[in-house]
Amino acid sequence: MNEDQIRAISSPSNPLIKDIRALHMRKARAETGLFVAEGARTVREALDHGIVPKMLAYRADQRDQPSVAQVRQAAAKGGATLLEVSPNVLEKISARDNPQSVIGVFAQNLRPLAELVPTRASLWLALEGVKDPGNLGTCIRTADAVGAGGVVLIGTTCDPYGLEAVRATMGSIFAVPLYAATQEEALALLGRWPGASIGTALQTAIDYREVAYKRPCLIVNGAEQSGLSAEVRAACGTLAKLPMIGRADSLNLSVAAGVMLYAALDAQSRG
Repeated sequence: MNEDQIRAISSPSNPLIKDIRALHMRKARAETGLFVAEGARTVREALDHGIVPKMLAYRADQRDQPSVAQVRQAAAKGGATLLEVSPNVLEKISARDNPQSVIGVFAQNLRPLAELVPTRASLWLALEGVKDPGNLGTCIRTADAVGAGGVVLIGTTCDPYGLEAVRATMGSIFAVPLYAATQEEALALLGRWPGASIGTALQTAIDYREVAYKRPCLIVNGAEQSGLSAEVRAACGTLAKLPMIGRADSLNLSVAAGVMLYAALDAQSRG
């Protein structure tokens, strides 16, 4: 390990610490192209996928603990700057009252839709206008669980690199490719999609268990309150409905996405 990579910081007013703290705000993330991920487990997920943090902050008094030492050494080997910080400094850059022992600063990787190749995977997820970061992060994690090729974010959504969204992914933010699309771009994609494009909507009588999940299958879910826009609904090859048997009139977005993704996975495994 190169000692020049290590910086000892004990003051919360250190400019570098202020820069990391600023990444809690979307504006700073947009300007820098960076984001924060907390926890040794999450950082290890990134490293396992070949993604090295730009900076790795950890408590100096825990540097030799196995979980910290492992990610510290791997990050250093990848060229990361190591910040050995005091507990109060780590608390300053964390979003938690009881901060994790490790915090990584990573480069964002939101890809243009033009890079998406449908045939590279049998299953994909698209989300239009998602506003809740916890829902978005959970959807990304579920997409990872089913081996989806990626997640397409349509229109104006919450930031997938915000602290709450990243936390909800449980490390899947580093495993699942994310694509940004305007509504126009998404409509064009749906128009040329080679397999099944299935939107979830109340404006249909077709049960989600009755549709054909032809590969490559694109599951399309809408915003929490309004659902899919009329334009995206019209562009989907099929609309499917999740039946409401009880008094509830809708499902949480991340639950609905999970039901649809696993239905597609099950159908594809059997067919």
